[in-house]
Amino acid sequence: MKKASTPALSVVLATPGDYEMIRRTIGFLRAQTVVDTVELVIVAPSKMSVPRGELGEFFSVKTLFVGPFESCGMANAAGVRAARAPVVVLAEDHAFPDPDWAEVLIEAHGQDWAAVGPAVRNGNPRTRTSRADMLIGYGPWVEPVVGGEVDFLPGHNTSYKRSLLLEYGADLDTMMEAETILHWNLRAAGHRLRLEPRARIAHLNFAQLGAFRDVHFNGGRMFATTRARHRHWSALGRWSFAAGVPLVPLVRLWRIVRSHPQASFSVFPILVYGLTVDALGQFCGCLFGAGDARAKLVRYEFDRVCYIESDWDSASVFSSDTRVSAETR
Repeated sequence: MKKASTPALSVVLATPGDYEMIRRTIGFLRAQTVVDTVELVIVAPSKMSVPRGELGEFFSVKTLFVGPFESCGMANAAGVRAARAPVVVLAEDHAFPDPDWAEVLIEAHGQDWAAVGPAVRNGNPRTRTSRADMLIGYGPWVEPVVGGEVDFLPGHNTSYKRSLLLEYGADLDTMMEAETILHWNLRAAGHRLRLEPRARIAHLNFAQLGAFRDVHFNGGRMFATTRARHRHWSALGRWSFAAGVPLVPLVRLWRIVRSHPQASFSVFPILVYGLTVDALGQFCGCLFGAGDARAKLVRYEFDRVCYIESDWDSASVFSSDTRVSAETR
């Protein structure tokens, strides 16, 4: 059969380090059932050694060197612009897709969804901090979950119609700093977002309390800064939002407990702590801007294995019905 002229899906995978930081994720990408239709776009600060012999299964491989990362959003936006497929999906060095993930995303984008996101499971569920981090960061999409139209999707792991992202032009870097803002913006423009439970990933979560605290504070600060900028809030608007920040952790806690009562009970104190720290970050971001939050998040976002339990079981990233050892490919 004649090879198509363009890939069906482009996977953007950013790393501030060398190839070893993304080798595990690439192993899972190589295990995809439709790997020969997938373009891999690697975004790195500078030229790296890429073992082409490991990447022959892909439709194509592109390496993009963008200089030191100022943010994850900047790196991902650069990858989106360099991609060739009509559908682009963001990947992470600490998130591992099931073998039919790409196939399911391509199929879903055959319909008029602007974005399609996966169901998520915990790849390192041994510690309470990791389980709390999972609920705070990915609670609405933790499997088992019912698919359908939603208001927002998992950040850094969602797929998009590339043409819609390109319409943001230079603003795409900022929009991808806090993808929830991007999703709300797409919805406001009349586009539809889908949670697709058949597209599944395993995600590694912070298991060290110090990293957990820093990430949620700076993530909250970055989110509020981006939100205030996007909505063009005046000084009065910023102060009005800041005054209501104490309600934010209560609302989020109620939603998590309602959706995951049993899981929430076992990690309740850490949930409260994380949500409170996030709210403090939002308060600071709304009134004082991002500060150095962007740089701190970059440090924690990559090479997540450094911030999880030392004895984590890599087998836990596989779903119960998956037996493909992608790590060893």
